[in-house]
Amino acid sequence: MKRGLINFVRPKPKNNIHIMFAFVDHFEPGSQGAGLEKQISSVEAWVRQYPELANRHKDRHGNPPQHTFFFPPNRDVHRHLKRIVWLCSRGFGEVEMHLHHARQEPWPDDAASLRKKIHNCLDRYAEYGVFCLPDGQRAYGFIHGDWALANSRKGGKHCGVNDEISILVDTGCYADFTFPVCNESQPKMANTIFYGQSSPSFPKGYNKLCSPVEEGNANRNGLMFIQGVIGLRWKSKTHKILPSIEQSNISPSDVPLKKRIDYWVRKAIHVKGKPNWIFIKVHGHGASEENREILQGNLYDDMFSYLETKYNDGEKYSLHYVSAREMFNIVRAAEGGKSGDPDEYRDYKIPRYVYLPERPR
Repeated sequence: MKRGLINFVRPKPKNNIHIMFAFVDHFEPGSQGAGLEKQISSVEAWVRQYPELANRHKDRHGNPPQHTFFFPPNRDVHRHLKRIVWLCSRGFGEVEMHLHHARQEPWPDDAASLRKKIHNCLDRYAEYGVFCLPDGQRAYGFIHGDWALANSRKGGKHCGVNDEISILVDTGCYADFTFPVCNESQPKMANTIFYGQSSPSFPKGYNKLCSPVEEGNANRNGLMFIQGVIGLRWKSKTHKILPSIEQSNISPSDVPLKKRIDYWVRKAIHVKGKPNWIFIKVHGHGASEENREILQGNLYDDMFSYLETKYNDGEKYSLHYVSAREMFNIVRAAEGGKSGDPDEYRDYKIPRYVYLPERPR
């Protein structure tokens, strides 16, 4: 099959479909000019309210929804990270790396300075056990601020490092979760889990140096890209005339309607060769007050209820709430030809971090 057809010709299994659902949060306290008081209020609301919401919902194996906090180190004021780690240590989610950097002030970067910033983040978060594996090694998932991975935004001011993916791989990154996005950074290999590389010679190398993740294929060059759905919605549109643009974002202007959830399932992002394991990754910005009201309110609650009612009957569908790390592990299991219940592979390659809810003395 030609690469250009990958996004359009998809096998459609009729039963025994496993749905892996992950929410990745670009979690940025202090964004949109929020002062310290609002930041503290937002983080405390997550710590206090999210367990109550999550405990009302269970997947096929009794797991609550998993919320992955992609947390930028420059936003960790007043011990925000410590509070989120405490929440995650109770089994409601995990922490990963979200990094804004640029070739202009206040984050002027080249390859050497980017590598240093990543190592600083790894060291700082390790004080709470984040990114720390039981064997003493480190690993992390990544989201690039402003969706500018590998210097892909026009003008380069949001990144400045063409060969960013090589640096991520060298420093222990297991997968990128930045996309989708409706700008020039979006990979051409849309609605596909793929391996991408970068080059010091040109930006956005993952557009040229790429190959889909495929069952039985051990040729893993570069970094795995786990994307959400992007496209046009007609049946679940919110405008009277125009279609709605889908980019897997949950916000006050793009709420998780039932027909929209059905659209995510129909798009059926999967590892090539294993169409009965479907991966749905949605994202949002949960630290801002307006988005937090959606992600802790009735619409978010209803989304989980609908997933559990329609897509968790144990015959045609089985639902699995997963973190970003667990989604990666299950993708790798599918790539490796594993079968049966994907729940067995949550820790297949990268085990859970050794979270320390209290800072060591």
